[in-house]
Amino acid sequence: MKPVARMSIVDAVINELRAELARGTWQVGDRIPPEDQLAATLAVSRLSIREAVRVLVHAGLLTTRQGDGTYVIATDEGQVALRRHFDRARTADILVVRRGLDIVAARLASTTRTDDDIAVIREAMERRESAGRARDLGAFTDADVDFHLRIAEASHNPVLSDLYRNMSDVLWETVKANQCMDDAGDDPFHTALFEAVRAGDPVAATAAALAILDDYPEAEA
Repeated sequence: MKPVARMSIVDAVINELRAELARGTWQVGDRIPPEDQLAATLAVSRLSIREAVRVLVHAGLLTTRQGDGTYVIATDEGQVALRRHFDRARTADILVVRRGLDIVAARLASTTRTDDDIAVIREAMERRESAGRARDLGAFTDADVDFHLRIAEASHNPVLSDLYRNMSDVLWETVKANQCMDDAGDDPFHTALFEAVRAGDPVAATAAALAILDDYPEAEA
C-alpha cells in the first residue's frame, strides 16, 4: 500500500482500505493489520484509521472483535447487500436457490476437481461425521456447510464459489434449524456425493446433491 494524500484524510483512508479489499489483499475471515501498522503504512494518524474502520464496519465490510482485532466479513458492498437480502428471505426460497447451486456445483466439481480438492472435501466430510457422532451441533453445522462450499470451490468457477460463500451464513442457519445432525449416523447421501465427485461421475453427483436437499423438511414448502 502507498501513503495517501493529506486532503480528505478519512475519505482517502476509506478508499484505500476498500481498494485493498477489492484487490484481495485481505480475504473474508482475515484479520486486517492493527491501527498502528495501518497508520504507519498510510502515513496518517491512528484516529483517521479508527474512523475509517468505523465507517467500513457500518458498511458491513469489517467487524471488530473486542480484544482480538478487526476482521473482514465482506470485500464489497454488493456482497453485503446480497447477504442482507438472504437474511430477509424465506427458508423455502433459499433452499430453491441452493438446489440450483448444488446441482451445478456437483456436476462441475465432478469434472474439474483436483486431488487437492478431493482432500479438502474428504476432510470436511470426516469432520461432519465426527461432529455428528459427538452430538456437537455447532461443529456439525460448520463442517456440513464447509463440505458443500468445498464442492462449490472444486468447480473452479469463481462466480459460483462466491455465490455459495455469500450464502454460507444463511445456509448455516438452515442446517442448524433442520437438525440435520439427527440423521448424521445414517446418511448415505453426503458419502454418495463425495464418491461421485471423486469418481468423476456428473450424473451420480447431481443425483446425490438432489437427494440431500430432498431430505430437508422445508424443501417442498
